Amino acid sequence: MHRVALSLSALALVAACSRPAPQQQQAAGPGPHWVIVVLYHQPKDTAAFERYYFGTHLPLAASVKEEVGFTRAVFVKFTHNLDGSRPAYYRKAELWFDSEAALQGGIATPGFKKIGDDFKNFVTGGLTALVSVESPK
Repeated sequence: MHRVALSLSALALVAACSRPAPQQQQAAGPGPHWVIVVLYHQPKDTAAFERYYFGTHLPLAASVKEEVGFTRAVFVKFTHNLDGSRPAYYRKAELWFDSEAALQGGIATPGFKKIGDDFKNFVTGGLTALVSVESPK
């Protein structure tokens, strides 16, 4: 099992990109929310990925948050499949938007292009990028 120690600045960055849990958002604001989901495939060097992800990529995303317009960010690291085997995906990042129009506007910004252009600097195993919408059914 790999454990990564996060610095206080990395934890502060994650908090700065985030908002309350979805249940709290739904009670406080309109829905449905639109979400960009990035699934990072297993990198060639997980330690190098983690260093760059927390040291460079997430600070870059935080620096363009207002320009891009995402209201919440969620970062997940997959440890294993239910059967204990190695998962196909290493991490997941979600950028939440209050509407489809906000998401479409956000992906058209120079800030979003900066985020995408940065992938070549640390993504060595590939990624899958999806757009999703909250769905009660």
